[in-house]
Amino acid sequence: MSNAVSSEASTANRTTGRTSRRAELLAERLEQGALALASFAAGLSDAEWQMRVPKDGRKVGVTVHHVGFMYPIEIQVAQTIVSGKPVVGLTMDNVHEINAAHARDNDAVTKQAALDLLRENSAMAAAAIRAMSDDDLDRAVTNSMYADAPLTTQLMLEDHAVRHSYHHLAKLRATVGK
Repeated sequence: MSNAVSSEASTANRTTGRTSRRAELLAERLEQGALALASFAAGLSDAEWQMRVPKDGRKVGVTVHHVGFMYPIEIQVAQTIVSGKPVVGLTMDNVHEINAAHARDNDAVTKQAALDLLRENSAMAAAAIRAMSDDDLDRAVTNSMYADAPLTTQLMLEDHAVRHSYHHLAKLRATVGK
């Protein structure tokens, strides 16, 4: 999986020396969500870390790790849109398969490993977003995750990478009663 940002976006932002204000705001929201999730997770007891999320089944700790694990995938999809290529063959069934495999493979994840991955990959994701121009954020292609509707990079980022930590944080707080 590539962590490289679109060369077009990267070149545009290197040339001007500035990050798009919209890209900066998206990156900041992603960072704030990741930090909130990390702060919450850091304060969990070992017993809370092992609790299962109702209706989801994954452990709290696995879910924290999952958010960090998904950032590169979510950014790769956004970069596909930036490149002007349609998102094809990606469905919610694929996402559920990825999530199930991740949960199986990381059932015993430690708090430190999850927090490290969350920190590293959220920083990578924020940097990738900051490298995008307004034109990149506005680019729309058909997207198989949304019945081939043409969606923008910005919508994809907001609905996935940016929202992801907030979405799971709410569920984890409800799970542990905090």
